[in-house]
Amino acid sequence: MAITFLLPKHELPAILDALEAHWVVAPEQIEHWNSLVCEHHYLKNANLVGEQLRHVLTYEGQWVALLGWSAASFHLKDREEWLGWSNLQRRSRLHLVGQNSRFVVLVNRAQWPNLASRSLGLVCRRLSQDWQQAYGHPIAAVESFVDSQLFRGTAYKAAGWKLLGSTDGFGRVAEDFYTRHDRPKQLWVKSLVADAAALLSAEVLSQPWQAYEKPCCGISCENLPSLLDLFRGLTDTRKGQGKRHRLATIYSIIACAKLSGIPGGYRAICLYARSLTKPQRRALHCWINPRTGEYEVPSETSFFRALKIVTVQQVQAEVDPWLDKKLGPTAPGGQVAIDGKTLKHSGVHFVSSTCGPGKSLRRDRQRRGVRYLFTFRAPTANISVCLGFPRSPRRPRPGSSAAEPRLPATKIPLPKHAYFS
Repeated sequence: MAITFLLPKHELPAILDALEAHWVVAPEQIEHWNSLVCEHHYLKNANLVGEQLRHVLTYEGQWVALLGWSAASFHLKDREEWLGWSNLQRRSRLHLVGQNSRFVVLVNRAQWPNLASRSLGLVCRRLSQDWQQAYGHPIAAVESFVDSQLFRGTAYKAAGWKLLGSTDGFGRVAEDFYTRHDRPKQLWVKSLVADAAALLSAEVLSQPWQAYEKPCCGISCENLPSLLDLFRGLTDTRKGQGKRHRLATIYSIIACAKLSGIPGGYRAICLYARSLTKPQRRALHCWINPRTGEYEVPSETSFFRALKIVTVQQVQAEVDPWLDKKLGPTAPGGQVAIDGKTLKHSGVHFVSSTCGPGKSLRRDRQRRGVRYLFTFRAPTANISVCLGFPRSPRRPRPGSSAAEPRLPATKIPLPKHAYFS
């Protein structure tokens, strides 16, 4: 329930000075925080995406305001112009930006003026330190969306936030699909360090921020030549006309993407390839554009065609010895393949797994109707990262393995923001 007691105006400054900001960590407190947000916030839900923190403002032990923080939006035009960073810098430094996703005042605002702006100020002072403790890295800036049809953003302006503009009025309803909701929101930002825009757009991050930058490719340049040599023996059946990219280069980029933990299919691999630096493209022998003299990476269509002309056996014959050399031999029966699908707009996920020796594992995956090109073992566990595409449907012949029942699947209720690829 909201606090309803009234406060004399002459006592308000002292009361605001007595406010305390706390990081909500205990499970029972998180559950109570979520229930209050669902009750009082206009969105009627407490869903936070990605890295997330919950804070509460208290006065004499009473909860008076709630703030929820989550991962920043993947791409915002006005924010990118404010920071001035490149797409490559955004991909490696986006985790250094947070988002204020929920803000609820539990008391009568008319009787508690300046409470909202004071709450924002108190939490922002400790937010980066709390993020460091929770996720191992600080944050340099924060963003927030304000529905202009309901609020004016006065509290953010009073707390030193900057209004960048308004969104276009689209909402994300699927991985690559947006729909117009005709409710554009104001975009507010705030630097938690001195000149966050200059820090995040610098060619090289200053100390000690360099330690928190995420590499876009998980394989260093000195290891790329050995990976490229693996695929030099693949038979290329493409015609010479219009063939710009070497088959070994294409498969090396695919391997780098999957070993770096990039989810998704052709489009995700293409976006990953565009994030490769110039030294990485040079090490992978990417095609040099004669007009610009720059290294260019394959397109999404190039990856699609390349994955259709090489068999599973050819790829695994080259990849398995390399993985054994880098990670050590696989224990018999110690390899696990995990596959999952999400029911659209439901938040329900189906996950199935298969374990066994590598050859029988690949046969099992083919028998289920999906042809996998790679089964990479992770360095920390015997879990295979697979890439594949659907096979054309065929009628099962009598007595064939296609007529065998599928492996059982497990229904796992997970939050809507969780996904499997």
